[in-house]
Parts: sequence; C-alpha cells; structure tokens
Amino acid sequence: MTRRATNPDGTKVELRRSRRFPVAVPVEASWQTPDGTPVKQDAIARQVNVRGGFLEMANHPELGSRITLTNFLSAETLDARVLATPNTRAGVSNGIIIELVTPSDTFWGVDLQVKKTAVELRKLETSLRNQGIDLRLLKEFRDAVDYIRTAATVAQQLRERQLAGHADDDVMALIASERARRATNLCMEVASDMDAAKSSKQPVAVSESYRSLLTACDRLKQLLKRQESERHDSDRHVVERHASIRA
Repeated sequence: MTRRATNPDGTKVELRRSRRFPVAVPVEASWQTPDGTPVKQDAIARQVNVRGGFLEMANHPELGSRITLTNFLSAETLDARVLATPNTRAGVSNGIIIELVTPSDTFWGVDLQVKKTAVELRKLETSLRNQGIDLRLLKEFRDAVDYIRTAATVAQQLRERQLAGHADDDVMALIASERARRATNLCMEVASDMDAAKSSKQPVAVSESYRSLLTACDRLKQLLKRQESERHDSDRHVVERHASIRA
C-alpha cells in the first residue's frame, strides 16, 4: 500500500488541487461489476470539491471503476472514477474517494456553494482588515459573514436530519434563537444610530422600523404570557400530583 509523503514536521503532504468542504448530499452511484452485472447503491457525499470527494456508502465498486453519480435533489448526473476504497488506502473507510470526469461547480448543489462562499468571505475580511478599513464597516461585514456561516451550519444540520429521517424541531429552535439574537443586536445598533443622529435623514425608514418593533413587541408579550401560563399550569399539576400521592 502506497504511503502519502510527509512534510518535515511530520504532517501529510496535501495532494488535492482544491480544498474539500463538508456537505451532506444524497446521491446514487451506479456501475457494472467485472462480469457485467449492473449495480446501484445509495450514498451520501460528505467531503467534496469541484473535482470529486468522499462518498459514504455501504457497498462500493472496485478501484479504478467508472461510475455514474446522480444527485437525488437536482437529478443531475456525472461520471466519475474511483480513486480509493477501504481496501486500497489507509484512512478511507465506509466509502470511496472519487474524481469527477468533468469538474463541476454545480453538481454538489448549494451546500458546496455556501461553504466556498464563506471561505472567500473570510479571506475578504482578512484583506479588508489588513488594508485598515473603518472598523465600523468591518463590523458590519463581519456580522454578515457570521450570518452566512450560521445559515450554512443550520442548512447542513437540517439536511442530515432529513436524510436520517429525524425530527428537525431542535434545528428550527436554533434558527429562532439565532434570529432573536440578531434582532437584539440590531435594535441596540439602531438605538446607537439614533443617539448619534445618524438616522435623522431617513424618516421613512425610521417610521417603518418603529411600527415593526411595536408589532414584534406585541408578539413577544403574547409569547411571554403564554410561557408564564404554561409554567404555572405545569407547577400546579406537579403540586396536585404530589398531593394525590400523599393522600
């Protein structure tokens, strides 16, 4: 078995021409065995780039096989070559490493696009910081990048739960919590702008914001009342249950 070359510090030499990104994309792999028998196998793409990646699958073709991949979500198909299997490369388990015959920016879907965009935004943020850009604008940019990172993480979690057939209530709760956190921060920033008279030239925007905040506050009051009522009912049921046990 061929061992990958190492750097002087002992780390493995990176042989990939482009970085792989973690995703969760359902695909179908089809190929023929050496005796001509057609085979189809469901798989999940886990680490990918525009040239290929790692497919998690129970049964796999032999090293060097030519396979056809179908993206379940988009129905797009592409041909690929098997570069490694659990039997041919150390560190490869529960799947195969493939190379797309024709590199594609779109085959893996939005998962890959979002991850690539987040990386490019981080590079741009570093470049802006090094150029001495105004810190207030840099904060605005960083907030937008953080939002994209969170959205990408949530999207992947939702996809994985859907593929596994699990409920997504906890992920949806995370979305709501994150949205509330951003709203809180935004309200503080708007208040700061008002104190600095930065919004005095946008009376329409200010009026719309005021009406929206009143509506949101009304909804929050209703939510807090409902939560308080639920806690009160729960406490009352606990007391009644304990009283019946003692009786």
